[in-house]
Amino acid sequence: MNRNDITEKIITVKVAKGIQWAAVAKKVGQSKEWTTAACLGQMTCTPEQAKVIGKIFGLSSDEQKWLQVVPYKGSLPTPVPTDPLIYRWYEIVSVYGTTIKELIHEEFGDGIMSAIDFSMDIERQPDPKGDRVKVVLSGKFLPYKTY
Repeated sequence: MNRNDITEKIITVKVAKGIQWAAVAKKVGQSKEWTTAACLGQMTCTPEQAKVIGKIFGLSSDEQKWLQVVPYKGSLPTPVPTDPLIYRWYEIVSVYGTTIKELIHEEFGDGIMSAIDFSMDIERQPDPKGDRVKVVLSGKFLPYKTY
């Protein structure tokens, strides 16, 4: 048994029972974005969070322990993603990455946006031409220090 086995079990039960990530998040007490990432093996759960997720997905106490292990971050199977939705994010960074970098440096100086001190919100925006996906990413600015 490993973390990937637990992720596969969670996905299998989710599909079989028609579980929604937002409902899981509500019971866990975290955002749907963080909770989904945790269930997909990209975040570390507390024992309490693991127990709640375990109850929802029928995980044994040994399986719940895998939710508490610090994961190997990064779940994409290839350097360039092949899934069309994920590829569009790759495309966004390929096209707009230098613009994002330039504007962050102009506004904040030399540094990076943290993906550790970070939050994300995904929501549907109704639109007569077709609903839109609104994604808000918020990361702490971390300036490079001199020494």
